[in-house]
Amino acid sequence: MKIVVMIARILLGLMFVFFGANGLHPFLPNPGLPPGLAGQFAGVFFQSHWIYVIASLQVIGGLLVLLNRYAVLGLTILGPIIFNILTFHILMQPAGIGAGLVAAILWFILFFRYYRHFSGLFVQRAE
Repeated sequence: MKIVVMIARILLGLMFVFFGANGLHPFLPNPGLPPGLAGQFAGVFFQSHWIYVIASLQVIGGLLVLLNRYAVLGLTILGPIIFNILTFHILMQPAGIGAGLVAAILWFILFFRYYRHFSGLFVQRAE
């Protein structure tokens, strides 16, 4: 199980560092915006420069997970980003959901490994 967790941690970290860095300083070929509502949504991200906030959080969260320093904080940062990736693809562009599903699976592998660190969040009544 340790090897599975290590592989999941490295893959998830590399994935978000790589694509987050591409969001900050594009080095991959730009395929253009998708058609329809998905393109309008993505266009707002680029025109408002919101993409820089998301890409920065991806790099920070990915580095924390990749370096295994504050990995739980990194997972906490990446969780909502993965949720939004999946929601975008489910609602607007189902064809591109593959990478989001891989990221979600890797995230859940790490979540279950570090569950005890998240257990304080699942308290019914905080006193």
